[in-house]
Amino acid sequence: MSVRVDVRASAVVVLLLVAALAASVVLIGTGDFPIPAADVVRTLLGGGDAGQEFIVNELRLPRVLVGLLVGASLGLGGALFQAISRNPLGSPDVLGLGQGATAGALVVIVLFSGTARQVTAGALAGGLVTGLAIYRLAWKRGVHGYRLVLVGIGVSAIVTAVNGYLITKADLVDATRAVVWMTGSLNGRDWEQVWPLLVLCAVLVPLVLSHGRALRTLEMGDDVAYALGVRVERTRLVLMVAAVLLTAAATAAAGPVAFVALTAPQLARRLTRSPGPNLVPAMCMGAALLVVADLASQRAFGADQLPVGVLTGVVGGGYLLWLLVTERKAGRI
Repeated sequence: MSVRVDVRASAVVVLLLVAALAASVVLIGTGDFPIPAADVVRTLLGGGDAGQEFIVNELRLPRVLVGLLVGASLGLGGALFQAISRNPLGSPDVLGLGQGATAGALVVIVLFSGTARQVTAGALAGGLVTGLAIYRLAWKRGVHGYRLVLVGIGVSAIVTAVNGYLITKADLVDATRAVVWMTGSLNGRDWEQVWPLLVLCAVLVPLVLSHGRALRTLEMGDDVAYALGVRVERTRLVLMVAAVLLTAAATAAAGPVAFVALTAPQLARRLTRSPGPNLVPAMCMGAALLVVADLASQRAFGADQLPVGVLTGVVGGGYLLWLLVTERKAGRI
C-alpha cells in the first residue's frame, strides 16, 4: 500500500483549519458580553467560571459549530457538483438546490405553520426532490456537465417563482418568519441544529472521501473512467445524492447561505494549485469562509449586525461576476 501526500495541499488544509479555529475562538468571545480569547480557550477546556461556561458552552459554541459544519457541508457539496459537472459554475447556488430546500421549508412554514424540526425536515425533502428532478431531467445516456448546469438554472428559476408565490400567500407573521429564514443566518442556533448536521456529516464525509479516486477519474471523462473500471453512473449518482443531502442539511440548519458552495472549491483549488476535486481543502475553506463571514458581519458594521447570508451574498456575487468574466475570456462560455 502506498499513499501520495501533496505537501502544498496539506499545508493549505492545516492553515485553513488554524484560521477556522482562530476565527471560531474570536467569534465565541464576541457579543454583548465580550470574553477574551484566552478565557474562551480556558472555558472550552473546562477552566472557566459558571457565567463564562454558560455563555460559551450554551449560547455561543452551538452557533459556531453550526457555522463550521454548514460551511464544511457547503464547501464539500460545491466541490462535488463542480467535479461531477466539470464546470466551475456547477454549484448548488446555480443549480437551484438551495432554492429547492427553501421551497420545502416555505411549504412547511406557510401552509402548515410548522415547528423548527418540521421546517428542517421540509428543507431536506425539498432539496432531495429538487436534486432528483435535476438529475432526471439532465439524464440522456448519462449526465453531461453543461446540460446539468442548464437544467439546474431552469429548475432554479421555476422554484424561485414558486417561493415568491408562497410568500405572497402567507399571512404577515409567517411571511416575516419565512423571509428571516430565507436570508441565511446563524442567529439563535443551538444544539438542536448541531447534532443532526454532525451525524449527517459523520456519515457522508467518509463516504464521499472513499469515492475520491473514482471522482478524479470521472473528471477525465466517462469513456476513460469506464476503461479504468469505474462504475460511472453508480458513482455519479451516489456522489450527487451525498452532495444534495449535504447542501439540503446545511440549508435546513442555517437557511440558504449564498455562494459559499460556489467560492470555497475554487478558492481552495487556487491555493493548493492541485488538480482534481480538492475535497478536503474545499471543506476546510467552506468552514473558514463561513465563520470569518459571520465574525465580519458582527464586527464590521458597528451596532448593526447583518445576517451572514447577506455578507456572503454580496461577496459571492462579486466573485461570480469575476468568474464569469474569466471563463468568457478563456473561451469556456
